[in-house]
Amino acid sequence: MSTGPQVCSFSGDLRRVDHSGHFEFCGSWGTGAMMVGFPLLMYYMWIGATFYKGHFPAPTSTQSFASFCRHLANLVYEHAFPTLRAWKIYWSFFLVESAFYCFLPGVQGFGKPLDHEGGKQLKYHCSAVWSFYITILLTAGLHCTGLFKLYTIIDEFGPILSVAILSGFLVAIVAYISARSRDAQHRMTGYFVYDFFMGSELNPRIGPLDFKMFFMVRIPWFILFAISCATAAKQYEFYGHVSAEVVFLVGAHFFYTNACAKGEECIMTTWDIYYEKWGFMLIFWNLAGVPFSYCHCTLYFANHLDTSSDWSIPAMRTPALIILFTSYLFVYWIWDTTGSQKNRFRARERGKFVPRKTFPQLPWQTLQNPRIITTKNGDTILVDGWYGYTRKIHYTCDVYFALSWGVVTGFDSPFPWFYPVFFTVMILHRARRDIQRCRAKYGESWTEYEKLVPYLFMPYVI
Repeated sequence: MSTGPQVCSFSGDLRRVDHSGHFEFCGSWGTGAMMVGFPLLMYYMWIGATFYKGHFPAPTSTQSFASFCRHLANLVYEHAFPTLRAWKIYWSFFLVESAFYCFLPGVQGFGKPLDHEGGKQLKYHCSAVWSFYITILLTAGLHCTGLFKLYTIIDEFGPILSVAILSGFLVAIVAYISARSRDAQHRMTGYFVYDFFMGSELNPRIGPLDFKMFFMVRIPWFILFAISCATAAKQYEFYGHVSAEVVFLVGAHFFYTNACAKGEECIMTTWDIYYEKWGFMLIFWNLAGVPFSYCHCTLYFANHLDTSSDWSIPAMRTPALIILFTSYLFVYWIWDTTGSQKNRFRARERGKFVPRKTFPQLPWQTLQNPRIITTKNGDTILVDGWYGYTRKIHYTCDVYFALSWGVVTGFDSPFPWFYPVFFTVMILHRARRDIQRCRAKYGESWTEYEKLVPYLFMPYVI
């Protein structure tokens, strides 16, 4: 297991071979286990949410473990078989979004310089905002005209889940074979399972369509938002109203997806884009893992539409929801402006700041003459705005979002809590890696920053 972020060292061909001896996720054994375990976990949670009233599936007193496994497999076969209709729904969405990526208006930007390309910076077309709103209008039109009722996503959830899982494997296989056939490998270790999981190619693209950029926002988060809207549509269709709990999730997923779309140009320089390779990890997680495992808060309500407003203490419902809605909007303001402050500071530093009027425009998005620390190698550390209060305040907001998605569903089922627990653990691990990387990169300057801003997640607390 990795003990921290490390930069691979190369000899010979800088592009093709990884000589670092460093393996993430316990190497081939760990990555192989995840490729088997992820799909099984997704099916297990879906079965529990759908057929076991939100509880963990377990053998009955008269059922052997073997017969229990056969029962689960039979449920998948009967209710999650990848039908032709499911393939059409999933891949129609995929192809439409890829066309939107290429042809809708957007801003142009450049990624980080690539060492193996002689410092070349790849150009990116960022059209996610237009794609998001056109997708909403198109989907609303299809639903209102009856051409495609949005709640079909819920009715066909099992088959679509299977299509997403199979698509993750198929696209990963095609990506691996394509990279090898075109001699486009990058940092290969020679261990097939590990290389397949981590990927072969660094920057796969066809014309203006950059696959990593395309998959990161449009596929996972657009689908997640669509699942929430589908649940609201189904509840309205059957009961004539949408509960406040479902409205909360629709709003939460809208704001999160919208933020990812409007900040797409900031993704170009992230670790996933300039360093991570195009393999099973990124492909499967974006095509299937994120949208169909993070959605269990919504799926819980989709399976309990008639009781979504039932609380064990009814008198607590209204004040609790008021607190949840208002606190979410407040934390969203912190999260959105934190990202804006950092990204606009970096853009101005590079002389490439272009103000955008995307929704929502919030106060304190731009810092005037911010306080900074200049490192020995000429880099700068922002020590102002929200980053003058805590060093990882954006992670705190992310964790709050995840927890709120679970809280609004209550505690009757464990599955809505998969995402909050998984994400919190992941964020803590990522924060640890970030700290190690920054200490290695900035040295004494980072130590100075830690003294100036001693709090990591919450001001005056931790």
